[in-house]
Amino acid sequence: MNTGVRRIPIILILTFSALTGVSCESREETVNCFPRQQVGVQVFLNLPRFQPLQHPGGWVYLDDPGSGTRGLIVIRTTMGFNVYDRNAPHLCPGPETTLEVKDDIKIICPQDGAEWMLLTGQPLKIAKIAPKRYNYTFDPASSTLTIVDY
Repeated sequence: MNTGVRRIPIILILTFSALTGVSCESREETVNCFPRQQVGVQVFLNLPRFQPLQHPGGWVYLDDPGSGTRGLIVIRTTMGFNVYDRNAPHLCPGPETTLEVKDDIKIICPQDGAEWMLLTGQPLKIAKIAPKRYNYTFDPASSTLTIVDY
């Protein structure tokens, strides 16, 4: 009896499933020697040092406890915030691999001159990957930004 349904060999299904699983895995967003340290910090935007974060385009360096091995760059966007690790994502840590903001529009790596857009993290020069980003929640009622690595 022909039902119009062809049976696909089980080996073909398993092979396809395995290949699909590999291609859908999340890739590492940094080099394998990137420092692994838990990040968890609260930023109270009503404090004077965080005044730049009151308006889109404003940014600060965050070097408080819980902000990683080299600190964070926090920028206010029109839709929220972006939080970047200051470790260069494409190089193993060294004396000149702490990312810096330049001219309020770019992030640069002093070691090799790699550049990224500050607002979006998009690579501009040399590096092919964006700086590592961290998740956050923002409570507008208390002006509290909570940054976490999960």
